[in-house]
Amino acid sequence: METEEGQAQVIQHFVNKASTLETTSSLANLIAEATSHPSLFAFSEILSLPNLLQLQGTEDSAYIDLLRLFAYGTWRDYKGNSALLPKLLPDQILKLKQLTVLTLSETTKVLSYNKLQEELEVSNVRELEDFLINDCMYTGIVKGKLNQVGRCFEVQFAAERDLMHGQLGSMIDTLGNWLATSDTMLSLTEEKIDWASKMCQLNMDRQQELQGRIDEAKKNIHYNVIS
Repeated sequence: METEEGQAQVIQHFVNKASTLETTSSLANLIAEATSHPSLFAFSEILSLPNLLQLQGTEDSAYIDLLRLFAYGTWRDYKGNSALLPKLLPDQILKLKQLTVLTLSETTKVLSYNKLQEELEVSNVRELEDFLINDCMYTGIVKGKLNQVGRCFEVQFAAERDLMHGQLGSMIDTLGNWLATSDTMLSLTEEKIDWASKMCQLNMDRQQELQGRIDEAKKNIHYNVIS
């Protein structure tokens, strides 16, 4: 929660700052600053600002593509299009690799070291583990466990990235399916509880009936002995 609140403040800072800028160079510098900020991992709100459209068709137009890359893309995407994008600063490289881990965590919660080293272009396991600990877990964007025996990172939590157009519908469908499944499970659970309650009551009735027979038998035996 603290990470989300801090990020919201950073986003608002850049939104407010962007609204005061008029030249394309200043907007390009804003994008470079935002994509280098250590606490910012969501960019769609900045990307949607109307005055950023001023960059289109100018010598700084690649900065819109850069911002879009940080909103939705990965380190692999950058490497495949680096000739068309501004050269990244060290802080931007780190940020894009952090975002890449978030993207990978969306599809699987067990990330193999081999996959991570390939996607992040990290040469050895020690460097990878240092990155995961210091630059991912310590910053709060992911929580998990390093499994050195299994050579994998077991993700327990990962911050959400920006949604691309079309992803919202898919997410709604996924949540709808989950809700339907939850309703079904709840209904089945209620049926089992109702069945268990009825069986419990039936068992109590049988015990009372049996106890009544035992008491009646004792009375008969006592009566016969006296007679």
